[in-house]
Amino acid sequence: MPYTYEYPRPALTVDCVIFGLEESSKLKVLLIQRAHDPFMGQWALPGGFVDMEEGLEEAALRELEEETGVRDVFIEQLYTFGDTERDPRGRVVSVAYFALVNLEKHPVNADSDAKRVEWFQIDQLPRLAFDHEKILQVAIARLRAKVRYQPIGFELLPEQFTLSQLQKLYETILGVEELNKRNFRTRILKMGVLREMGKQEGVAHRPAMLYSFDKEKYEQLARDKYEDLIRRGVDFEI
Repeated sequence: MPYTYEYPRPALTVDCVIFGLEESSKLKVLLIQRAHDPFMGQWALPGGFVDMEEGLEEAALRELEEETGVRDVFIEQLYTFGDTERDPRGRVVSVAYFALVNLEKHPVNADSDAKRVEWFQIDQLPRLAFDHEKILQVAIARLRAKVRYQPIGFELLPEQFTLSQLQKLYETILGVEELNKRNFRTRILKMGVLREMGKQEGVAHRPAMLYSFDKEKYEQLARDKYEDLIRRGVDFEI
């Protein structure tokens, strides 16, 4: 016999803020166009209701794959949103997650209750359903804070990249026009988590050194409690 609660219970949903970087170094976010009410036809973050038998992260990954086709990504819990008027269907609390992905590695395909799915530049967004504009702004603030002390930005780059590409990535995420080039390169190389991969080939200009992110070295530094060294490596003066 199911248990009967004395008080009404709110519904629980998950929402996913998925950031990606295109070749032009524009930071983008993945949105779906809703196929059903409420807000039918409006753009929104991928997400949906949590099933009774699944965990929160499991639900977020399921909804993300069902609505966009994106799978096999590492997501991190962002924040819980529970304003009483955030959903016209009733009392709904949403736990938001965010992730950074390489657009080339994650093609998208609308499915489930998504009419369309597209990447939008974060400075050229359509009107969003529910309180998803608020969720997105919180995610952008978290991304810009976290990129200063943890090398999460490498997820957005190709496997081999130049220091100029890396600097452009940080400038894009931080929303600044230009970081000090010498300061950036000194700090990033001091971390000791980049591997030299040889110089560019077949380019019209002077070939630059290519690098790759040494994830094992970074994880070893973290295990050895060199957080201060890592933090000094990416906490740039801007």
